[in-house]
Amino acid sequence: MPAPDALPAAAALVVIDLQKAIDAPYWGPRNNPEAERNVATLLARWRATGRPIYHVKHDSREPQSAYRPGQDGNEFKDEVKPLPGETVVAKRINSAFVGTDLEARLTRAGHTLLVVTGVLTNNSVEATVRMGGNLGFEILLVSDGCFAVDKRTLDGRLFKAEDVHALSLANMSGEYAQVVDTKWVLERAN
Repeated sequence: MPAPDALPAAAALVVIDLQKAIDAPYWGPRNNPEAERNVATLLARWRATGRPIYHVKHDSREPQSAYRPGQDGNEFKDEVKPLPGETVVAKRINSAFVGTDLEARLTRAGHTLLVVTGVLTNNSVEATVRMGGNLGFEILLVSDGCFAVDKRTLDGRLFKAEDVHALSLANMSGEYAQVVDTKWVLERAN
């Protein structure tokens, strides 16, 4: 997909699962400690330019999940909280397109270009990006606007968050999304 010189006014910013639950100790070490700050910067630009914003909120059904409704972890992180009137789409599984009306909302509003951020890179972000790409959306994935955590393989090998993140980005790059960074997006979202 060719890199645009400027992002259209209808380019939708999608922020996936940036809720307090992602800071629960059971997740372990993460990469990209600046992700929330980068997403907050993108949110500020989208708000200033009147571009559409979609916040995706994970409402887990798992009893031990910090993302379960009714607890602090289910709340959005302070630096990326939706403002009144901004769209919030609740989901129960990893892809923001499954069991939600996100696809219908985006299609109805004419948002064909999505700028995607959030967590975890290798989980809900990747599931959403892959499905969105398959549905025909053009996707710009903001590499420094998402992060991963350490992950063990079934045979016990440990992969550091940086490596999990990098591999997930590589999986999505080209076929499902164009991988960019915050600076690249800001230069084109005036």
